[in-house]
Amino acid sequence: MEESGTDWKALGYLVSIASVFFLGAVAWPKPGDPVWHLPGLILGMAASVIGMGCRYKAHLNQKREIRQTKKEALKATGRKR
Repeated sequence: MEESGTDWKALGYLVSIASVFFLGAVAWPKPGDPVWHLPGLILGMAASVIGMGCRYKAHLNQKREIRQTKKEALKATGRKR
């Protein structure tokens, strides 16, 4: 019982990652801004993208576990997909 189609969660994460870069471009420090603004911006952007990557990895793990559980349940009942 394999599902196909759009992975909306993955698409949402990609849109969120793109928005981090758009917002980072707007917030990029100007000459005269405090020197710590650039490292702070870069660290914040990186943390956001890494966090979304971790959440997506957890999503993939969960999907894999669900598929495996369904497969085991079908096997236990002697049914085929």
